[in-house]
Amino acid sequence: MKIKQYRTEFIQKLSLLNGYGEAESFFYLILQEKHQLKRIDLALNPDLTFSDKEMQLWDSILENLQQEIPIQYLLGKTSFYGLNFQVNAAVLIPRPETEELVEWIISDCVVPQNGKNLRILDIGTGSGCIAITLAKNIRNTQVFAIDISEKALATAQKNAIINDVNVTFIQKNILETEELDLQFDVIVSNPPYVRELEKKEIKKNVLDNEPHLALFVEDEDALIFYRKIAALAQKNLSQEGQLFFEINQYLGNETVDLLKKMNFKDIELRKDIYGNDRMIKAVFSKKSF
Repeated sequence: MKIKQYRTEFIQKLSLLNGYGEAESFFYLILQEKHQLKRIDLALNPDLTFSDKEMQLWDSILENLQQEIPIQYLLGKTSFYGLNFQVNAAVLIPRPETEELVEWIISDCVVPQNGKNLRILDIGTGSGCIAITLAKNIRNTQVFAIDISEKALATAQKNAIINDVNVTFIQKNILETEELDLQFDVIVSNPPYVRELEKKEIKKNVLDNEPHLALFVEDEDALIFYRKIAALAQKNLSQEGQLFFEINQYLGNETVDLLKKMNFKDIELRKDIYGNDRMIKAVFSKKSF
């Protein structure tokens, strides 16, 4: 079958679920990944065809997309802050809001002038997107990353190799950790923060495919990870060290109040590109603790 003809059928079938624009973008993403062909190649060569074997592959991908399996998982990769990352069902798919958090950290980090490296810790690293991107974009850093999932850490390690950075990965249950082994200048975390009561707001493709371990917390203690990580930061952040969080959009004020009660200072709450409360920065001072 001619690729142009299949394109029409593919977009028509997927538009019912995803809309025309997204269906079209999916088609060209797959075309690039599976055949190294771009939109312009198809325009200049309208008689290009798929073999029977290639048709079977495309039909399989289309069926999975119709079942709302994320295209990033089907392709096994995604882009984050201009870098390439492998993704699979063991890790969350990195999102634009997290890119904003990373941008904030990169713009605010002050590299020590005494010749020492900036020491950064990412808690709940998943695919490693935060840790790896910071290691790639901030000079003179030592980056460490923690996750409870062995499979997630295996993916993150591959991503560090792909992006040619050194990150020390550690398997650890942060809720069972009383103290970390090192002092850090920056601690960042995008922990689980979606309450069970908010499941109804989560799209089916996320709810059915992405790891619930990295998404959900109990309604009764939605800030459990923030409280624990902030307590560790009190012990393991250097003087004037920075703590960054991605947060639940509905719990911005509550998270700020938590950090105030734990004697953090210069607390700043920021909105994401969609206008939702999404990220917080706080500074730790032993004088105020």
